[in-house]
Amino acid sequence: MDAYDVVVVGSGTGGQTAAYTLRQYGLSVAVIESSERPGGVCALAGCQPKKWFYEAAETMARARHLTGRAVVRPPEMDWRQIRDEKRTFTRAIPENTRKSLNAAGIDFIEGYAAFAGDTTLKVNGASIRAAYVILATGAHPMPLPFSGAGHLLTNSEFLELDRLPPRITFVGGGFISFEFAHFAARLAPAGQINILEAAPRPLGPFDADMVEQLVTASQAEGIHVHTEVELTGIAKHNGGYIIHSESHGDFHADLVVHGAGRIPSLDRLDLERANVAYSRKGVTVDRKMRTTNPRVFAVGDCAATLQLARVADYEACVAAKNILSELRGGDPAVMDYRAVPAILFTYPQYAMVGASEERLRSDGITYYKSMDVNISWPTYRRVGMKHAAYKILADESGRILGAHIISDNAAGLINSFKQAIISGQSIEQCYWNHVMTPYPTRESDITYMLKPLFGGDLLAGL
Repeated sequence: MDAYDVVVVGSGTGGQTAAYTLRQYGLSVAVIESSERPGGVCALAGCQPKKWFYEAAETMARARHLTGRAVVRPPEMDWRQIRDEKRTFTRAIPENTRKSLNAAGIDFIEGYAAFAGDTTLKVNGASIRAAYVILATGAHPMPLPFSGAGHLLTNSEFLELDRLPPRITFVGGGFISFEFAHFAARLAPAGQINILEAAPRPLGPFDADMVEQLVTASQAEGIHVHTEVELTGIAKHNGGYIIHSESHGDFHADLVVHGAGRIPSLDRLDLERANVAYSRKGVTVDRKMRTTNPRVFAVGDCAATLQLARVADYEACVAAKNILSELRGGDPAVMDYRAVPAILFTYPQYAMVGASEERLRSDGITYYKSMDVNISWPTYRRVGMKHAAYKILADESGRILGAHIISDNAAGLINSFKQAIISGQSIEQCYWNHVMTPYPTRESDITYMLKPLFGGDLLAGL
């Protein structure tokens, strides 16, 4: 029976971060991966690959916004060329993953892992024992409970298409649907794009006012968002598909895409044999990323936390540090989820960090806000952006509770607010930190967002 200090199950971003970190400190480590293409969803079909399409879509969106102002005519985009460029990036990832792990002295084992005991795993009929196990198995598209769900393309399949047809329907109103709908609106032939959401509004975790603004921006690009749609089935029809719903009638499409969320990949692990508790949200963990089995940790999308790549990396480092603390001594680590930024790579982008206004209301927390929509600041007028917006939430002591930004640079802007929350900066301190920001830029506009929250007293915090 092979034995290791740590066995990591899963070769995505969280699994690799944990494995390399632990190996760096001299532990014996193995990584088990069930997929024939190791490397994880983020690298192969998520975070990185989708950016090839986003950058092209952003270029087209900017050109369209400036048509008649500075651009004579928008450029032509070729979906297949973008897809091929994306493939040049992803093609080498599986083999490079294997080589890099082996070069670091980490054993790479292909096959399905299943627990045979507290820290014993069965893989390909062989037993592997470990002092500790880290689960990093990721997530997969949620099964949907209606007939014809098999017609839905996954996000991976969508990004592998040779071309996009004119009529596309996205089932579910989450990250994937909004991002891919914006890709299609800029990179596909003019046609009909629908997003079908079962809830009263899409993008449930995000702020309602900002979601409304993003929906308005999306509709201006020909993306139609339908809510409270209860689907009953999907069937092939006249070379395309017909999507049946109880309340909204039928929708017709040439392509239907799964955007209804992802669930943790826990099948075949036999977690009960290791006394590891879990639910449909994922493996139960504490803030040290430890499961109900003290020798088993879980990180990334398979854990009942937040499904974001950087969160997975952070969790992997926390789990690794706690294992090292027990084996070698030193301080333990805990996760801090207070300031986790999330971003939609639509155009405009929508980024948030901290609390939404709805959450503050439901928690009975007193707050103050600065908010504006359809911002007409020169930074946005110059690029023809009509739907920029923001909302900043602060408590009675002037600390930032949440920030929500719709902009062409929301990804950069939100980081300033993340840092302010982490460091406990006051509104006034954050304001003065941005007065000396290069002007005029999106970052310098942060002063406009913050000024209403401290009464315009320019000497406050100086």
